[in-house]
Amino acid sequence: MFETKYIKVLGLILTVVILNILVLSPGFFGVEIGGSAFSTAFGVTLLFASALVLIYGCYYFLFKKPEAVPVKEIKTHEDYVEALSHYRRIRMLEDDVTLALSQLDRMRKKKDTLLDVLNQRFESTELSYKKFASVTLEVEKLFYLNIRSILNRLSVFDETEFESVMNQKNARFSTELLQERRTVYSEYLTFIKSSLATNEEIMLKLDKLLLEISRLDSFEPGDIENMPCMQEIDSLIKQTKLYKN
Repeated sequence: MFETKYIKVLGLILTVVILNILVLSPGFFGVEIGGSAFSTAFGVTLLFASALVLIYGCYYFLFKKPEAVPVKEIKTHEDYVEALSHYRRIRMLEDDVTLALSQLDRMRKKKDTLLDVLNQRFESTELSYKKFASVTLEVEKLFYLNIRSILNRLSVFDETEFESVMNQKNARFSTELLQERRTVYSEYLTFIKSSLATNEEIMLKLDKLLLEISRLDSFEPGDIENMPCMQEIDSLIKQTKLYKN
């Protein structure tokens, strides 16, 4: 995301430069500063407008804070990345959000690798393929459910209020009240870290599944449920769904 901003700025600069070269080159449009009154006025106006476009473009791409994407509108992988990136500016959550973004990238790669291995070893019509693909997609849904839960917490997290509560030494409030307020905000952070830890566990299970698939020469579809990794994944899914409910 960070590099993308600079690519967009570079693209904007190149577009403006090329446009100015085309317009101000005598061989193209014949606009020349220092020529006729109209030509000079048009050329100066173009340069002024180009400067404004560059200034606003640099501000928009590099400094303007993006608006948070409503969680209910998030559907694609890119939507999740965009939504999480909005919260990287929160200092005390920066490391957690960075980890979440890294998990998104790693999860997509693991899923693609798993499906690629399945396509190499099985026909898509085979029962074994369907079982492995099904559990992979189920785990992916669980992973994104955790990310969505994190975004729900982040959407109501107030950075200013958090800093005020954690640093508050105002004698007007009782110690008990201050402690309760700190506890509430600590629960935000605890939940986020717990969801991130669960996602790390999910990806570890997928790594184990990939390893087991890659080293098995042959097995019957009925043996799939008895694979240790499949049992671990099934247990994790059930536990997490029960917790979420």
